[in-house]
Amino acid sequence: MPRAKRELRFGIIGLGLMGREFGSAAARWAHLLNLSFIPRITAICDTNEKLFEWWDDNFDGIKLRTTNYHDLLGSADVDAIYCAVPHNLHAGFYTDIIRAGKHMLGEKPFGIDAAANAQILEVINQHPDVVVACSSEFPFFPGAQRVIRYINEQRFGKIIEVSAGLLHSSDLDPNKKINWKRMVHMNGEYGCMGDLGMHPLHIPLRAGWMPSNVRALLSNIVTQRPDASGQLVPCETWDNATLACEVQTADQHFPMVIQTYRISPGDTNTWYIRITGTEFSVEYSTKFPKTLRTMEYTSGGEQAWKVVDLGYETAYPTITGGIFEFGFSDGLLQMWAAFCDQLANGRANMMQSYYCATPTETALHHRVLTAALESGKRNQVVNL
Repeated sequence: MPRAKRELRFGIIGLGLMGREFGSAAARWAHLLNLSFIPRITAICDTNEKLFEWWDDNFDGIKLRTTNYHDLLGSADVDAIYCAVPHNLHAGFYTDIIRAGKHMLGEKPFGIDAAANAQILEVINQHPDVVVACSSEFPFFPGAQRVIRYINEQRFGKIIEVSAGLLHSSDLDPNKKINWKRMVHMNGEYGCMGDLGMHPLHIPLRAGWMPSNVRALLSNIVTQRPDASGQLVPCETWDNATLACEVQTADQHFPMVIQTYRISPGDTNTWYIRITGTEFSVEYSTKFPKTLRTMEYTSGGEQAWKVVDLGYETAYPTITGGIFEFGFSDGLLQMWAAFCDQLANGRANMMQSYYCATPTETALHHRVLTAALESGKRNQVVNL
């Protein structure tokens, strides 16, 4: 007899790229081993009804299909919701979901700006029994998990520098049609920082490395793009951002550089983190998903980087052999397992220790991004 598992009934709001990724992850749940819980997709919502077809072709447990997300909020067949909508809709959708008592995994940046983020967090605080988290997959890559372990072990001695970023090149083509991420009224003034910033900031913020100041270098490289009719229209948001920060903790003071690039030639979707220290250094990039670089140093010793092929080392065990490579869909599956684990067991009793990005961490990252905008406008360092 198969072992009974707690079913977590999910609704999906926003059936585009990331919505389908979550659907695919649910279909791959057998890939994970020894879990006492399982998600079931029972409801879907999008204003484009044509997107329902893919879900109907691949999932037989869907009981509700709708263009009105409020239908999901009132459904007794939905325990939790994954919500992937444009940034200008976050505050309204997220607060409605939480007030309805539905647990939620939402997309970054958790509000189009700091005011919207504060509105979301106020409602979260009013509903402490609702589990809310922000999507951020890359810390669940095997190399990132090693970096997190080294941080927790305080291996670095005196930290020299931290750098992290998410780089891609999907906007390099000037003839690519404009989309909502290039429109201030939908994406917000953050531009690339709002869409990408949680990815490089997640691990530093979890480590307690909140910047004390920031100097932002912001670039709008492609200033016009064709719309659906082919007419050139303004691109209003930042393409690339480099944030030079200082971090001051109780016992450390060091620079930290955060990069969020939509135009980084040759980078498809590269997430990286590098931490250098007087006793230990580490570097990991998804460009080389199995490769971890480390360097241990003792006074007078050689300075030699060591390269390790990590293979398939995961927070939640899987059927995949350790010699194989880990990819984005695997990271998303691991992240969703962490969210479901927290739903089923509570954060204190999760099967492993790394949990999804928290609402508090989204508020911290909004503070950084808001200061970065001000820095770019004033052309100077801004204290947080």
